[in-house]
Amino acid sequence: MMATTKAFVDTWLAKLTSRKLLVWSTATTLTFTGHVTSEDWVIISAIYIGGQTIIDAIARLRGYND
Repeated sequence: MMATTKAFVDTWLAKLTSRKLLVWSTATTLTFTGHVTSEDWVIISAIYIGGQTIIDAIARLRGYND
């Protein structure tokens, strides 16, 4: 039951917004609430967006189109 629910949520989350945007908005919210420093926000954003971009490029090169 839990796996089915998680799969459903993941499917709709992928359709509604990219995970990059989700990470960025979460880090931004945590920065505004004082749980993440601005320096950490920059690091989180840069690493995740850069890493995900490389993964997306490799997937496209191998023919895994979303």
